[in-house]
Formats: sequence, structure tokens, C-alpha cells
Amino acid sequence: MIQFIKPGTNINFIGIRKTAITVSIVLIVIGLLSVAIKGFNYGIDFSGGTMVQLLFKEDVHIDKVRKGLTGINMGDSTIQHYGGSKEVIVRAKATPETLEDIGKKITGALSSEFPNDGFEIRRVEMVGPKVGKDLRQKALLSLFYAMLFMLVYIWWRFEFAFGMGAMIALMHDVLITVGVISITNTEFDLTIVAALLTIVGYSINDTIVVYDRIRENLKGMKRESYSDIVNRSINETLSRTILTSFTVFMVALILFLFGGEVINGFSLAMVVGVVAGTYSSIYIASPIVLFWEERPSRRLSSTKK
Repeated sequence: MIQFIKPGTNINFIGIRKTAITVSIVLIVIGLLSVAIKGFNYGIDFSGGTMVQLLFKEDVHIDKVRKGLTGINMGDSTIQHYGGSKEVIVRAKATPETLEDIGKKITGALSSEFPNDGFEIRRVEMVGPKVGKDLRQKALLSLFYAMLFMLVYIWWRFEFAFGMGAMIALMHDVLITVGVISITNTEFDLTIVAALLTIVGYSINDTIVVYDRIRENLKGMKRESYSDIVNRSINETLSRTILTSFTVFMVALILFLFGGEVINGFSLAMVVGVVAGTYSSIYIASPIVLFWEERPSRRLSSTKK
């Protein structure tokens, strides 16, 4: 394996764990405040409604599209450019019409503003409010069960303290990411849920690598303090952490910059999640284990043994 960090390096990560945890708490609180005040910009998947994607032959102004849709009571819809000045997305509340009827109504309404076939309808999607609510509930359940099964797995493979550390780290990563999604007003749809589940899987993998090294060092460094063992383990896996995190981060960043509007939300969540996941593996998951092992009751039981 490529070694970015020289063997024997001993950066004192554990020494600043309280500062790091404080920073995380502040970021999470800011994100939760944004969620409480602003909420999420739910996409059609979760809020219900109709989404129409239009492609024009030439650059188009939003006001002109809105003027054309006023005649069919869609002038108050959310209308914005999508990937360029020739493409437009129209998001409206749920309507009783079928997909075909919506397409015909929009075509008829915009024909006067854009004669000579100046546009085409590329996509029409409709989701009812009940379906949207059901999808939101299933999305939350999928995240909950993913983290719950991770907790059970880590508890079984290591011990309870490691499972709790991993669980709290995963919650940290998810909360940081959804906070950024809310603050940036990024559309929250099923692709964001997919990104969050991917982040959970990525983060737990990175955490397990550190935990494995801690367990190995506990057997061979019995005279060292628990904090020294944890810190040594983090340093010994640091090259692997940097290599993995950097490559995933760069791919996510390139997708965010050049992937277009369709995967913009997914790639943004991945960029934030990779950074948060790497950070939590070092400053959240491992310090939680250390805190558990160094609590007074644990020390007392260890002394009696």
C-alpha cells in the first residue's frame, strides 16, 4: 500500500478530540436550525406534483415561459433553467390531468409565445401527495434501518462501545449532510436518499479499518494507555484513510462541477458526506470508544479484575 505518512508518525488526534467534537456539535446545530426554520426543498418525489422538462431551440427567458403558462393556471409554478439557458424545468402542484393531458396543455399554452415549434417537451413526471408522503416515510425508514443494522454488525464483530461509536459517527455524517442540503436549498429527492445511504456505507467502512487496528494494537500494546493505543491506531491507518478519501472526494467533486443538474444534489451530498465521514472516523467514532473505556465505572471494574 502507498504510504503517504511515514511509519512512526504520531499526530495527536486524540489530544484535540474535545475541540473537534465541539466543532461537530456546532455544525450539526446550525444544520438542524436550518431544517427547523427553512425545511427542505422537497422534489416532486417527496412533495407530490408535476414536473415538466422543456428544451428550446434558442435561449429562453423564464418570464416568457411564465407568461405563456399563465393561461392554464400554471404561471405561479416554480420555473427555472436546467443545465443551460435553453432548457427549463417547470414544477407545479399536483393536478388532476394525466401526463398526456398536461403535455398537451403546456404545448398549447406555449405555442403562441414560441411559434414554429420552438420547443419540445422532454419529460413529464407526476407524483401524488400520498405517494410523496409514503416515499418520505420509506426514505427515513431506510436510513434508520441501515444505521441500526450497522450498529448490530459492529456490536457483534467488536463490542458494544465500538458499535455505539460507529452509530454516533454515522448519525454525525447524515446530520451534517442534510444540514448542508437544507442550507444550500438543494432539491431533496430520492437521489439525495441514495447519496445518504452511500455515505453510511462509505463511512462505516472507513471506521471499521480504524477499529480493526485498535483491536490488533490492544493485544500487542497492553502496557500502553488506551488513549495512546487509539491514537497510534489512527496514525497507522492514516495513509489508507487519505488515499481512499481523496480518490472518492475527487470523483464526487468532478461530478458536482461537471455532472450537470440531474446529479447535482447527489454529488453535493457525496462531497460533504465523504469529508464528514473521514472526519468522524478519526474524531468521533474512535473518541467515543475511548470515552466509554475511560469512564469511571469501567476503570473500577478493570481494577477489580
